[in-house]
Amino acid sequence: MNQQQQSIQGILSIAALICLAIGWFNLFSPEINHLLSRKVFYILIGASFFIQAPTLTNKNFVYAMYAAAGICVIGAFLPESSNLSWVKTVGLLGGIILSLSNRKR
Repeated sequence: MNQQQQSIQGILSIAALICLAIGWFNLFSPEINHLLSRKVFYILIGASFFIQAPTLTNKNFVYAMYAAAGICVIGAFLPESSNLSWVKTVGLLGGIILSLSNRKR
């Protein structure tokens, strides 16, 4: 991964964590907290996974990481009341597992 990709991915990840923290600590109105922690968080994480995908050393995981990124982003737009709102969490967990499996030992 080149330096620019690492920087962008780091910024996206930190921004996502800030969104999640805002939602946890209820720093704004309930609507803004919900938007940041339940929508923007997953969009930013999905974008981070998308940037990371082509850099995976195990090329078998590249498409899986793209899928995890897409699932996070698509899941962010699903209504919370739908039976599919859990999909974004599956994308998040899949992306994290793929990221961890890509670490050098």
